[in-house]
Amino acid sequence: MRRQLALLVLATTSLVVLAFLLPLAALIRTGAVSTALDTASAQAQALVPIVGVGSPAEIHAAVNLLGGSAADRVTVYLPGVAPIGDPVPQDSAVALAAAQARALSYPTPQGHVLLQPVLGRAGGAAVIRVLVPGSAMTAGVTRAWMVLGLLGLALLLLAIGLADRLARSMVRPIADLARTAELLETGDLTARTVPAGPREIHEVGVALNRLAARITELLHAEREAVADLSHRLRTPATALRLDAESLRTPDERARLVADVDDLTRTVDALIREARRPVREGVGARTDARAVVAERAAYWSALAEEQHRPAATRLPEAPVVVRVPPEDLAALVDALLGNVFAHTEEGVGYRVALRALPEGGALLEIADSGAGLPGLDVTSRGVSTGGSTGLGLDIARRTAVASGGWLRTTTDGGAVVQVRLGPPDG
Repeated sequence: MRRQLALLVLATTSLVVLAFLLPLAALIRTGAVSTALDTASAQAQALVPIVGVGSPAEIHAAVNLLGGSAADRVTVYLPGVAPIGDPVPQDSAVALAAAQARALSYPTPQGHVLLQPVLGRAGGAAVIRVLVPGSAMTAGVTRAWMVLGLLGLALLLLAIGLADRLARSMVRPIADLARTAELLETGDLTARTVPAGPREIHEVGVALNRLAARITELLHAEREAVADLSHRLRTPATALRLDAESLRTPDERARLVADVDDLTRTVDALIREARRPVREGVGARTDARAVVAERAAYWSALAEEQHRPAATRLPEAPVVVRVPPEDLAALVDALLGNVFAHTEEGVGYRVALRALPEGGALLEIADSGAGLPGLDVTSRGVSTGGSTGLGLDIARRTAVASGGWLRTTTDGGAVVQVRLGPPDG
């Protein structure tokens, strides 16, 4: 934008400068010619009195009094006398001026000639010839043109400087607005811009700050509402636990207590998730190898109970990804939970994690079941297996939030691949 403004001002100023300097340059040239001709005419008029009544010797002395190069350019023609001054032969123009008693002027290869007739002498009219050389008609013109050129260049440079300063005053606030918008897009709701620049850009900055503040307020209110709702679930969960503990059969009591404990942990995790600051997920750094290993070990106990072959392949070195540990654990649980929920007992599965050369990791969870017929992972809450359909959507949103993606394929069974993005910085 700065460049475009500078070019626009340069083009506009150039037209204005040319429209001003070209006529002025022509006027200077015309003025120099007019000054030279007026000077020559004054010299001729100064000689008229002496030429009208003086002798050739007096006229010659008067011509010499003009001094310098001026005397060398003056010729006086007297009837019957040789030319006095510059010995230029008399031509037809001189004869015409004497005969008509009329002043004449005409150009020649040497310059411009002025002819001034003088009446009153015996034998006919005398004629004063003054040559104005071309150098006299251009004296000072080149220097004046150079001064005008430098003035025009200075005006152009000044205009470009002012345009660049004006452009910076406009571009800098816009760039600041763009940086603030990018920070907001990454989840940093504390980002604010300093309103500056012209009135319209200043108003945009104020509106952006108000929008960020409003988003923060709405998100905070939403999280508080979810946290309050989650907190209310603790009361029925506690009552359910008391009912479970009152059962007399030890096996049933232990199973129900375990289910209630799992429900309580889920509610607590939901409350922590709702209370967690938004900014936490932006700069998260989690060792995916450790989290995946821990969750795979957790589900392996159930897999062993259901006689499911389970394989886990993990890299030897830690793999850091841009996902909070709670979110990554929930992602693995959701995908493995789908395996147990939608395949029969005895169906095996595998969990594989590998680091990517460009950073981040690729998590793959596959089973040897019937696959995922007709499943659309982009649709939230859609399922063909009698569940809520939120498991894959939770995993997909977690992957996208990290800068990655989720894909599903079928290779003798269901295969879910999750690309987890690398951490910032």
